Amino acid sequence: MLDKNGIAKRIAQEVEDGYYVNLGIGIPTLVANYVRDDISVEFQSENGILGMGPFPIDGQEDADLINAGKQTITTLPGASFFDSATSFAMIRGKHVNLTILGAMEVSENGDIANWKIPGKMVKGMGGAMDLVASAENIIVAMMHTNKAGESKLLTRCSLPLTGVGCVKKIVTNLAVLEVTNKGFLLLERAPGVTVEEVIEATEGALIVNDNIPEMKID
Repeated sequence: MLDKNGIAKRIAQEVEDGYYVNLGIGIPTLVANYVRDDISVEFQSENGILGMGPFPIDGQEDADLINAGKQTITTLPGASFFDSATSFAMIRGKHVNLTILGAMEVSENGDIANWKIPGKMVKGMGGAMDLVASAENIIVAMMHTNKAGESKLLTRCSLPLTGVGCVKKIVTNLAVLEVTNKGFLLLERAPGVTVEEVIEATEGALIVNDNIPEMKID
C-alpha cells in the first residue's frame, strides 16, 4: 500500500519530457519532487507561476513564493510570474498537457467531485472547474477509501460535481486505474496489495484482467 508520497512517485512516471503540468492542491503538489532529472517539465500553478520546482528545504523557504495551495515552493531557472488572467488563459486555451488533481470522489464514467462537501465550510472552488473543463489529460491522486473505509471510486458521485466524464486515470494508495466506457480498468496494484483488496475497496464497475502487475516505485 502506498502513502501520499508513493502516490506522487507513481504519478511522476506519467510526466513526459516537454510537458506543461498543472498541479492541484494536496497530493498532486508532491509530484514535482519526484520527476526524473533527465526530462524537462514546466509546472504551472493557477495563481500565476510557470516553472515551479520541488518544495524548499526547511529553513530556506521564501514566503513570497507560494503555490495555489499557499504552500511555499521553489522555482527553476527561467521561471516566470504573471497575473491570474494570464494563468487562466493558459488553462482555458488548452496549453497545459497534463492536469493532476486530488478528489473526494470519482465515478466509473470519469466524473469528479473535488470542491465541496455540503454543510461544510470550504475556501472556494478555485480553478477546479476551469481545469477539468479545459484539460484533455486529467490524472487524479487520491486515497481509495475515506476515513470510514467507504469507497471513493463510485458508480455515481454523491457530492456536487466539478466535472463530467473528464478523468482519464486514477492513482490511489491501492492501485492504478484507467477510466473506460465500461468502468474502472485495473492496470496495476500497489506493492503488497492483492487484486481482491482492490475489488473490495471499489464500489464502481471494475474491470480486472489476468496477471495484474505490481507497481514499480523506485
